[in-house]
Amino acid sequence: MENSNTETIVKEEGMRVYELGYLLVPTISEENLASEVGILKDALETFSAVTISEEYPKLIELAYKMNKVIANKKNKFDTGYFGWIKFEVEVSVLAGIKEKLDKSDSIIRYLLIKTIRENTIASKRPVRNDLRKRNTKKDGESADTPALEMNKEEVDKKIDELIVAE
Repeated sequence: MENSNTETIVKEEGMRVYELGYLLVPTISEENLASEVGILKDALETFSAVTISEEYPKLIELAYKMNKVIANKKNKFDTGYFGWIKFEVEVSVLAGIKEKLDKSDSIIRYLLIKTIRENTIASKRPVRNDLRKRNTKKDGESADTPALEMNKEEVDKKIDELIVAE
């Protein structure tokens, strides 16, 4: 009798789109950064990956220190060059790509995710610094007043109306 909780592993085949987000060590000089990115792209191309789009790495400050063992020495980094590459590749070679990335001394950390070909970058919305609307007094001076008065009971009632009971 077969267990109903048994998971079946399905081998995926065909081309798929992935995005590689990577963080390079900050010890790379600005002059050598392009060649390091080239090495990374060449590694993908050895697996017949086709680049769709990319963002050249920029030096960023990290939220916390990250460790990377390079030449048997533990290094701590609080900055790094962050960039990404979106590419299409055969699913069967993904393990080889991961192995190559894991062996790189230039990459502190990376994230490889399955994605879609279309642009997924959200457009930035303007941030409203002033949450009050401006009114003009009769004498031409402007006065700040709250945009809306909220009634907690009315908000709760509206939320209850929107909730669908199952």
